Amino acid sequence: MNIVWTWDVIRRIIEVLWLINIAFAIWTVFRSRRDIASTWAWLLVLSVFPVVGFLLYLFVGRQLSHDEIFSIQDEQKQLRTKYLEKQRKLSEEHELLPKGNRLSRDRQLVNLFLSLNDSVVTFNNKVQVFTDGKKKFDKLIDDINNAKDHVYIEYYSFYADNLGKRVLAALEAAAERGVTVRVLYDLSGSHGTTYKFFKHLEELGGEAQAFIAAAKAHFQTPRLNYHLHRKLAIIDGKIGYIGGFNIGDQYLGEDPKFGYWRDTHLRVVGQATMMMTVRFAMDWNTTCRKTHKEKINLENEFKNFELLGPTGNPDDVTMQIVSSGPDNENYSIRRGYESIISSARKYVYIQSPYLIPEDSVLEALVIAARSGIDVRIMIPCMPDHPFVYRATEYYAKYLVNNGVKVYKYDNGFIHSKTMISGSNIASVGSANMDYRSFRLNFEVNSFAYNKELTAELKRIFEEDMEKSTLLTPEYFANQSNWRKFKQYFSRLLSPIL
Repeated sequence: MNIVWTWDVIRRIIEVLWLINIAFAIWTVFRSRRDIASTWAWLLVLSVFPVVGFLLYLFVGRQLSHDEIFSIQDEQKQLRTKYLEKQRKLSEEHELLPKGNRLSRDRQLVNLFLSLNDSVVTFNNKVQVFTDGKKKFDKLIDDINNAKDHVYIEYYSFYADNLGKRVLAALEAAAERGVTVRVLYDLSGSHGTTYKFFKHLEELGGEAQAFIAAAKAHFQTPRLNYHLHRKLAIIDGKIGYIGGFNIGDQYLGEDPKFGYWRDTHLRVVGQATMMMTVRFAMDWNTTCRKTHKEKINLENEFKNFELLGPTGNPDDVTMQIVSSGPDNENYSIRRGYESIISSARKYVYIQSPYLIPEDSVLEALVIAARSGIDVRIMIPCMPDHPFVYRATEYYAKYLVNNGVKVYKYDNGFIHSKTMISGSNIASVGSANMDYRSFRLNFEVNSFAYNKELTAELKRIFEEDMEKSTLLTPEYFANQSNWRKFKQYFSRLLSPIL
């Protein structure tokens, strides 16, 4: 039978294929539980780009398996201790926080994290702030060189470049002198780094593994979401690092594309470090299910641990370590951000390389600004991901038009993830002000309640303002139509960026 290829026949074939594509798109998206915005964004992509869209979904849209989610939740259930019960009781009696930190919004935030995240409150912490990568990594390597018992390293990016080799050499030296060394990294975030990079470390007795990946995987199963975005380092259970820096030369400002790299990281000496250890152990043990490496016994880690109460020393920082990820729906960090914004009385200062907030956060920012709160947000002057940056510009314009002061950092690339408000509330960690950090990746932040630390971070923000441009409605109005189109289009994809 000969088919006469008329335009009418071709049109009918295209219509049938398009209907099949729509049906397959609906089945693909709805078979996984998602929020409405993400569902419609994926339907748009799969419908408009039939072939490319499905390839994109393969890498970006696939969710964690039920087995992976169960294993993560199972590890987290192990931390249900007497510390939480005691702290909840003290909180009910308004005796949990130091006397100088018993403001209602402090108690509100502490209780939120106790309820959502089982985040133990720690008190006797000394904190040092790092904004320069060279100083931060020099200190980290020095601490590794002086480690006596163990070193736990957990980073989204651990590149096999000059800095990566320096950190690895320190870890190898530690392992050689009998220190327990464990390294956890994200395979996709550490482009080009595989288990072979850590071969000599393991020969010396150390251990390294890629988060929820096979023992000798060279690449992740196609999935660009649900990554280990946390940045933690723990030395001897006494010193902890938490913040935004990854391990790589670009974080030292040595990448010509970005220039100076502006980030924020904390070095913590005190009991908050043990809560970082718990976070690391959960992630490590979850991955051991695939690699069959030895798990960390949390009971042994805590056998000599006694939770101290408030000291009354103003230099001691009260702190909670709060994590979030796609393994639960508590959205602890996002809700913490919302609580800080909605309870602000004078100001909220935010730094984030990506500004793609969910509607609840976006409206909280607008309500705060319209209510007379001084809301300031600092974003980069250049993109590291084109679609993400155009979406950031879209939301920056919306916020500027609604009374929020948005600054464009001009002295290189700002990667800092901080939020400060009032006299004594500050957050520093790995979570950006975007959908991906709120829902798709595994994050960890410190939430601190201390006047001196908050004042220092506020001073740093104000110094950064001197190297920034305040964006105005005229700034966005004068942009080209093509750039505006990219902003609007990228905004449609924001739930999946």
